[in-house]
Amino acid sequence: MQVLQTSYLFFPFPKPLNPSPRRFHPRPPPFLHGPLSGTLLVPRSFSSDEFPVDETVLESFGPKDKETEDEARRRNWIERGWAPWEEILTPEADFARKSLNEGEEVPLRSPEAVEAFKMLSPSYRKKKMEEMGLTEEEFFAKQFEIKGEIPEPLATTWAGPLVVRLVPPRDWPPTGWRVDREELAFVREAHRMQARRVRLEEVERGVRTETDGVCLDRYKVFLKQYKEWVEANKDRLEEESYKQDQDYYPGRRKRGKDYKEGMYELPFYYPGQICVGKVTMLHLYQGAFVDIGGVHDGWVPIKNNDWYWIRHHIKVGMHVIVEITAKRDPYRFRFPIELRFVDPNIDHLIFNRFDFPPIFHRDEDTNEDELRRDSGRPPVPRKDPGDKPEEEPLLSNHPYVDKLWQINVAEQMILDDMAINPDKYKGKKLSDLADEEDFDEQNAVQYTKVHYKKTLLPQTTLKTSVKELDLEAALAERELHIKLRKEANDRGEKYKITKLRRNVEMDEYDYMHWRRSFEEREALIRDISCRKALGLPLEEPGRYMDASYFGKDQYDPTNPLYRYDYWGEPKNSEKSMQERMTDIHNKKIVGKGNVWYEMSYEDCIKQQMEREARSKEQEGEEVKNEDTRQGQGDEDEDDDDDDFDFSILSSLGNNFSDQPHVNGTESSTISGEGMFED
Repeated sequence: MQVLQTSYLFFPFPKPLNPSPRRFHPRPPPFLHGPLSGTLLVPRSFSSDEFPVDETVLESFGPKDKETEDEARRRNWIERGWAPWEEILTPEADFARKSLNEGEEVPLRSPEAVEAFKMLSPSYRKKKMEEMGLTEEEFFAKQFEIKGEIPEPLATTWAGPLVVRLVPPRDWPPTGWRVDREELAFVREAHRMQARRVRLEEVERGVRTETDGVCLDRYKVFLKQYKEWVEANKDRLEEESYKQDQDYYPGRRKRGKDYKEGMYELPFYYPGQICVGKVTMLHLYQGAFVDIGGVHDGWVPIKNNDWYWIRHHIKVGMHVIVEITAKRDPYRFRFPIELRFVDPNIDHLIFNRFDFPPIFHRDEDTNEDELRRDSGRPPVPRKDPGDKPEEEPLLSNHPYVDKLWQINVAEQMILDDMAINPDKYKGKKLSDLADEEDFDEQNAVQYTKVHYKKTLLPQTTLKTSVKELDLEAALAERELHIKLRKEANDRGEKYKITKLRRNVEMDEYDYMHWRRSFEEREALIRDISCRKALGLPLEEPGRYMDASYFGKDQYDPTNPLYRYDYWGEPKNSEKSMQERMTDIHNKKIVGKGNVWYEMSYEDCIKQQMEREARSKEQEGEEVKNEDTRQGQGDEDEDDDDDDFDFSILSSLGNNFSDQPHVNGTESSTISGEGMFED
């Protein structure tokens, strides 16, 4: 920020009503050239109702601040809340920062920069050390001295006594660890006592330093249980640490030679606990790490420019008092214990908070939403698909039904073969039949092509193992049907097989599937109703967003536009030209396929008869119309449409002998006129 050094105000001059034509080189007004006179030049052009500005007014309204440029700049940092690192750099660091400008050589201008460049050579550095009369250690210590003002050390004062209590954690015992129930109830009474409200004055009056009469029975019981847990789980935790965390990072579990007997495990700590510790490491992007006597170092989150405010108050090796703010899962979170400084009290100087604590992304984490849910982060927003499962139709297509049908067909084929070739199966038991070749379940479905009426058609062969078939039951069923048919024929009735044994089984599977689908939907509707009644969201908040949230060019990995080999969508991407021509051709012959199979055979025949009757009536009407037209004369000779005989088209449609095959099947003699209209 540059401070304006002038102490005068500048007034614009009034424009004349009829200005003189402008010359090419106008001469500026004389008072802007040469040294400024001491008095302020005020233009004398004012109207009768105005008065010249009084000098005293100017003095009172002129700029008053007398701060230097340096002070103004420092004030600007504090007001804007960012820390310029360049201000505290040594000349050497400043030179290094500015001379490595993307490989370009910057000419050295200032004497400090020239000196810094010379200091890079060891011989010159040694000569300077000798001139200054310093040893190498003293010289380097001098380099690392903080340039600029060093603030006074912070003194933390307390409004009241700092209450340090020994209370067992509320989440004791850890998951899956069994402890004595009576002991646990005794330990948990401490939490009930903790909830009692006390007056601050009473606490101050009751402050004491001796620990003889302090009741620590409950805490001692907790310590006994905790030590048992440590003995049982210490080795397992160390082994897991070696397996999961290969690389060193600050805050990692101490193991091997770093582990000391008596270090506290995670269950010992609880949020709100006040500990005394020692600063072990400072990290620019993560924060400070404090050893509080546990297997994990505690983490104080500090990042970026907050170090500028607190760099003088926190040093490695300092003894500090900290409070535990959170305890987390060490498998998922990078730093399981989160702290804040209590002494020195610099918590109010930390502004840039982490949105979420850092986590591990492990190989097993395939589901990103699950990972985010586990670590308490909001889901990745995605477009709302808009599907409503509670409104979808119920399912009744059990996947095993296809297999059952395949087994049924195989059974009936073998029984048909038995009826045709009885000699082949003479003296053999059906249960003794075996596969001719080894049955390979991987290659049970074979895709081939066969010729049918001069057309090559795809063929799917489903191989079934004889072991899966129940041939004896199928044979008994067939014999029963033969017997019943014979009895019906004797009575002169027609016998009809309504359902086979396998059909009943398939229906049972489908019903089971429908029942399950029905129950799922009932549960879903119940869940939605409960959520609406309680005012809870139906979806996870923030998971599905409206399309407008994403904007036009939001990256969508499912969109083909973002494929690595994408060069624009082809003109007709949905079907090739050949497929579309085939489709049009087939529809010309057969009509609309979905209507074809939805209509029963009887309805087709009925419609065909109605159409034939209608066409006969139309032919009779045409004959009458021709007679009347001949009587009227040649009035409509210019009408070309009347000269065209449309009956040719219908005769073409009726002759199916020259129609091509569709999928190897000749189309039926039903014409495609009225039947396939929408």
